This record gives sequence, C-alpha cells and structure tokens, in this order.
Amino acid sequence: MSEFSHIDADGNAVMVDVSIKADTVRKAIAKGKVILNQKTFDLLQQKALPKGDALTAAKLAGIMGAKETHRLIPLCHPIALSYVDVRFFIDDKKNIIEVEAEARSTGKTGVEMEALIAVQVAAATIYDMCKAVQKDVIISDVRLVYKEGGKSGVFQAE
Repeated sequence: MSEFSHIDADGNAVMVDVSIKADTVRKAIAKGKVILNQKTFDLLQQKALPKGDALTAAKLAGIMGAKETHRLIPLCHPIALSYVDVRFFIDDKKNIIEVEAEARSTGKTGVEMEALIAVQVAAATIYDMCKAVQKDVIISDVRLVYKEGGKSGVFQAE
C-alpha cells in the first residue's frame, strides 16, 4: 500500500474508497479577498458596473461552483450537499470584499473542497464583472478557516 491516499501500490492515481466510512455531519468554511481600486469599488457598491450586480452574480456562481467541485478536482468525490452559502463582507476603507463560503453535508467525506471552490468561483466572478473598468483586480488569501466532521474532527484556522 502507498503512503499517499490517492496513489495505489503501483503508483497509479486512485479515488479513495470511502464506502466503509460512517456518515457524519460535515461543515467547512473558506474565505478569500477581492481587492479593488476606489472607482471599481464604488461602482460595485452602487450596482453600476457595466455587467450589473457583481455580488448577486458572484453568490450564485459560487454556489454553482461548489455543486460542480467533483467535476473540477480530479479524484474528488461527488457528494450530496445539504447547504451552500456565499457571503460578502465589505471593507470600504480598504476597498476589499471578503468572500466567505460555507458548505454542509452528511456523508463519508468532507466538504472543504466545495467551500474552497465556492470562494474561488465567486471571486473570479467578481473579477469578471469588474474587468471592464479594472484589469488589475487582486484575488488573494483563499483558505480554509473552519471544518468539522469526520475522524479528524474540528479544524479552526488562527
């Protein structure tokens, strides 16, 4: 047996067999930042960007991204999500939109990847909605900040 969970004894990539694992309630929260210039930030807040309401589009895109994670990440299990939300926290002093995604499921494998993908797709959608007025939008600091469920228990980022 390989010491890596996604590589078999012959060095081949494999999906981890989770069939014998017990179902547990799973939850993950990820965060990231989108940094804009003042002009773009003002247009976003006024819902006056050329493509329209960036945050509504980004929320829906992030939720859709979480639901499609298994199609994007090789060897990621398709899971039945019971809840996904994407939230935005606005820092109007620094022109930052903090994107937070939460995913929940009851199953045999975690939802960290779904939360991370939701943040990244939402952030990329904000970029897409803003690119007509600003090309140098910064997406940064995407990371898992909380997870619970499964045998590894609770993780809380500092």
